Amino acid sequence: MSRRLVYVVGPSGAGKDSVLQWVRQRLTPSPAIHWARRTITRPQHAGGEEHEAVDEARFQQLRERGAFTLNWQANGLHYGVRGSELAPLDHGAWVFVNGSRGHLTTTCGRFPGATVVHVTASTDTLRQRLLGRGRETPAVIEARIERTRTLPLPQALQVLNESALEDAGEQLIQHLRTLPGWPA
Repeated sequence: MSRRLVYVVGPSGAGKDSVLQWVRQRLTPSPAIHWARRTITRPQHAGGEEHEAVDEARFQQLRERGAFTLNWQANGLHYGVRGSELAPLDHGAWVFVNGSRGHLTTTCGRFPGATVVHVTASTDTLRQRLLGRGRETPAVIEARIERTRTLPLPQALQVLNESALEDAGEQLIQHLRTLPGWPA
């Protein structure tokens, strides 16, 4: 059932969280669709998606105890997806994971046939969005943009989030509807 894993990646500033939230609000709630909640070493109200906030020591404890099926480090934070968040795959559900391009090869190795979605935007749009949120220095922003150019990306559905959020969201929904066994 790994093919029912929808692993969504994209560079900082591409609007991945926004696209996922938009899609989630428009899909009919169903036990056949599960949105995996991540554990992150980021404060609960720091922006982005709803997540389990932990400090770095607690994250390491959880990792050492085998709580995470997927975990990675990116942009100075630790991210994990607990096994319980992926368990719906065992029951035939579709599971969405807000993932990492840097962890993509490992994830695809563990979940062959996963559907990979790459949310992206132009370099100028990424830069503008990152500057607008005011969390990083210009040097950090440029490093993030450079990382966008150097990370390899295997075959993935490309969702361009360049203008209206609805356009990007509809791109993703239309693709999901073409997947064999999609419930909505």
